[in-house]
Amino acid sequence: MPALIVQLALIVYAAPPVHGQPPTAAGEWPTYGGDLASTRYSPLALITADNFDRLELAWRFSRDGLGPGRATPLMVGGVLYFTGAAGRPAVAVDAASGRLLWSHRLDEGERARGAPIPLSRGLAYWSDGDEARVLYVTLGYQLVALDAATGQPIPAFGRNGIVDLKRGMDQEVDPVTGDVGLTAAPIVVGDVIVIGAMHAPGAAPRSRTNVKGYVRGYDVRTGERLWIFHTIPRPDQFGNDTWLGDSWSYTGHTGVWAQMSADEALGLVYLPVELPTSDYYGGHRPGDNLFSESIVAVDVRTGERRWHYQLVHHGLWDFDIPCAPILADITVDGRPIKALAQPTKQGWLYVLDRVTGEPVWPIEERPVPQGDVPGEWYSPTQPFVTRPPAFERQGVTPADLIDFTPEIRAAAEELASRYAFGPLFSPPIVSRADGPLAVLTLPYEQGGANWPGGSLDPETNRLYVFSSTNIGSRGLVAADPDLTDVAYVSGNVERGPAPIGAGGGGALTVEGLPLVKPPWGRITAFDLDDGTMAWQIAHGETPDAVRNHPLLDGVETGRTGRPGRVATLVTPTLLISAEAGVFTAPSGELGAMLRAYDKATGREVGSVFLPGPVSGSPMTYRVNGRQYIALASRGTLLAYRLAAAGQE
Repeated sequence: MPALIVQLALIVYAAPPVHGQPPTAAGEWPTYGGDLASTRYSPLALITADNFDRLELAWRFSRDGLGPGRATPLMVGGVLYFTGAAGRPAVAVDAASGRLLWSHRLDEGERARGAPIPLSRGLAYWSDGDEARVLYVTLGYQLVALDAATGQPIPAFGRNGIVDLKRGMDQEVDPVTGDVGLTAAPIVVGDVIVIGAMHAPGAAPRSRTNVKGYVRGYDVRTGERLWIFHTIPRPDQFGNDTWLGDSWSYTGHTGVWAQMSADEALGLVYLPVELPTSDYYGGHRPGDNLFSESIVAVDVRTGERRWHYQLVHHGLWDFDIPCAPILADITVDGRPIKALAQPTKQGWLYVLDRVTGEPVWPIEERPVPQGDVPGEWYSPTQPFVTRPPAFERQGVTPADLIDFTPEIRAAAEELASRYAFGPLFSPPIVSRADGPLAVLTLPYEQGGANWPGGSLDPETNRLYVFSSTNIGSRGLVAADPDLTDVAYVSGNVERGPAPIGAGGGGALTVEGLPLVKPPWGRITAFDLDDGTMAWQIAHGETPDAVRNHPLLDGVETGRTGRPGRVATLVTPTLLISAEAGVFTAPSGELGAMLRAYDKATGREVGSVFLPGPVSGSPMTYRVNGRQYIALASRGTLLAYRLAAAGQE
């Protein structure tokens, strides 16, 4: 049995309310997204436009790898809970002081070293009023249940507090080397824990065969598996006929590595599913490939599918659904609708009825370009969102190329001439030495919206999402049959195949300047009641590498925004988000900015300098009558508040 490493301290805090997870209205933050609807909204209003600039660092926590990497802390009863960076421990600290209360880590040895990705985005909290538990997934894909007060494992849960998630997968998985894990926080709906799966990136897979990313539900008290949902349907299940031949039998991935959302009243949990093996070539998996790149609503008690909506047929673009769907109760043309809004890498917000899965506004099947990669299977159409409008540029034309000066424009045209242009859903092409090397793509898989997701003001039904304008290229080269049985992998004839486990394409620059025009980072606000864009702004100052670039000496670039992956947080008056990356402050310090905007207009109303890059999503809470904003910065947890006089 794995060794347990536990640090304990006596703690005293207010007991949580007796009915399940406490709401953010109590000044707490009990789930990854603030609530099961993933709204990332808090009604706390002590921090305002008038005092945001006066926020001060209350405390920071960074200790022996216990500080968070990408994790969003939870706050319940005066305690912050999160997962640390090194070895993925679970950690509890005092919310007012940052004092360590307890930590727990499993020593999993070789099993942990084989994890697909070492980072964690957080953990889950559950209480029935009599007891409270913290639940997290280890590097080696084990589910651990801890006493929230002491950090001690719950003996009656699984085996001494542990459920081995590589068991009970309805497939054979090597307990040490099996390519499956999870970075997302578990979600607890009622008394059911829902667990997804992630794998190593699939740009250049070792095989067309891999572990299947099935989703499972577990009893929060006992750890017993209650159900399993086969994201790649078996022969007797709905959707199996979308896997032509016997491709369902050997294809892997198709997990849920993103956060999930749930409607407890409807008894539904919403699964944002990724694409199958592999990311850019699917000749070995012909067909539409349900339930890849689909939102699937399943019954939280049984795991049975209630409805699904596929956003991409037979994916070839790494358009995994990257974040939690956001649940909203909207009114469209006088009709109340329980809605679900899904931000995506392709730059659309897909808005569906969360009861039925029907689109709120038309989503049209339209013809898309067909490719000529040998052995590939192409879907003749893809779904196109007609409303709301896209929040990112889609497809690439010469008009998108950077043009700060005539010389920069000429260099951009020279670089782009070696590539093919095309609209959204232009498929990857075989890379040729005499050109084109690849097809240019916007949004690139690391652009658009990503794992931080969006946020919602439930009072106004305004939805906010940060996105990156990252251009990339998709080219394929013949794979080495000694390394893989996939015919083509990501790469080009100049650079060769992408390394095993690496992403595809790669950024394209003109002497370090992005190939396409800014803004490169933006926040968009949507009105969900009428499906319109309320405002859009460039988020973040111009990066140092652009502002100080010798080719731009004397050139006014304006505010370009910063590409990256950052989240938004909504309060009664503010929209809050940190900048991606770092910049040099006038003092010479390297850091980032935490910015506040008037959520109604997008006008910036305040900012705070952060002493490092942001790696996690901000959250807010209240303790001892004072409001805090906390966020992760590469292994450090930073907590900000107003000076005492500011909150009297």
